[in-house]
Amino acid sequence: MISIESEDALLQLGQRLRALRVQRNETQAVFAGRIGVAVPTLRDMEQGKPTVQIGAWVNAIWALGRLTDLDAVLAAHANIFERLAEQQQPQRKRPFVKRRPRKAVP
Repeated sequence: MISIESEDALLQLGQRLRALRVQRNETQAVFAGRIGVAVPTLRDMEQGKPTVQIGAWVNAIWALGRLTDLDAVLAAHANIFERLAEQQQPQRKRPFVKRRPRKAVP
């Protein structure tokens, strides 16, 4: 059993998958063949069913040319200790450069 929020997210993901497939003018049979699943599995994906394996989703995202979008999923974030250490590092100062005196302009 999954939460209502998770169900909604899967349903929306399935709707976007279907919209992108239709936008490419691909039938379910053609797209299912491209991602290596049976048509009923693709139908389940488009309906947002939670039983579809993650590998099928990754293949579908790859086939749509959106694999780099997965980088944002569970992306590593700096923890509070790393942020604190970054804030405590002294700022680099610009090196001192001795300048020549300017000549007076007549």
